[in-house]
Amino acid sequence: MAVVPVSPQDSMTGYVLDFLAYLEFERGLSRNTLEAYRSDLLQFGAFLTRGAVGVLEAQHAQLAGWMDELAAGTGEKPPAAPATLQRKAACLRSFYRHLRRDGVIEHDPTADLRSPRKSQKLPQVLSRDEVAMLLRAPAGDDPSSLRDRALLELMYACGLRASEAIDLEVSDVDLAAGALRARGKGSKERMVPVGREAVAAARSYLGRGRPQLVGPRDERHLFVNHRGGRLTRQGLYKIVQRHATTVGLESRMSPHTLRHTFATHLLAGGCDLRSLQEMLGHADIATTQIYTHLSAERLKDVYFRAHPRATQDGG
Repeated sequence: MAVVPVSPQDSMTGYVLDFLAYLEFERGLSRNTLEAYRSDLLQFGAFLTRGAVGVLEAQHAQLAGWMDELAAGTGEKPPAAPATLQRKAACLRSFYRHLRRDGVIEHDPTADLRSPRKSQKLPQVLSRDEVAMLLRAPAGDDPSSLRDRALLELMYACGLRASEAIDLEVSDVDLAAGALRARGKGSKERMVPVGREAVAAARSYLGRGRPQLVGPRDERHLFVNHRGGRLTRQGLYKIVQRHATTVGLESRMSPHTLRHTFATHLLAGGCDLRSLQEMLGHADIATTQIYTHLSAERLKDVYFRAHPRATQDGG
């Protein structure tokens, strides 16, 4: 019987599936991250196939060639952004390090792989007065207003991601203890303190708002829509934007803005970086350190606007 040769792409698929299983079960990465890695690696595999090179035979020249092709773009695709190139390079490094750990390859071809530096764009942050305006925007006592106020208060009080807010269950919030359990990336849980104002807003919503929205339904999620079902990400976005528009902040707001603002205000108030890392649920403190740069930029801005003898050009 004739032996059917295995194509480089078929060989690549097997190693990719093994790598993704490692990321999911041993490192607990999120489904979105796994899908991004899968897409990047299969795209790289297609590039290798064009040159009839197997995944285990790929050297620095092939890896750099793929990155150069992405950076230059093709007739069908525009040049990749620096952030995209950074992600794809990180994906290759993680993949080949995994192969070397497993003894599949002897030398890591990504050792000298370079990619463009990702420009660090500082996130939008609200001032204390702007936050206060936003949190006052849902002013009514109807069920939807009580829900919106509790949602905004908890997102700011606890630095919640949008996905964490909509994933909250009633049992995750302990108002007596002033704490909640958030489920972050990779299903990792963390406990976050809840401030007095957020506790009061959540108590009003649970007592007078949510029961009317939910009605007879058996719904475990804390935040629900007007039909009593779980609030979606799109629904949360609309709530945030509606109230931001009311107070003139629509051009500076997204659900993540409250998380950035939470972190920056805590640092400005004297919170240490390690504690902030825990409250944000960051796996790497390097991710948290962007807020130290942000705080420094805000201090400079306040200084140049407020000091009578300061000028932006240093004169």
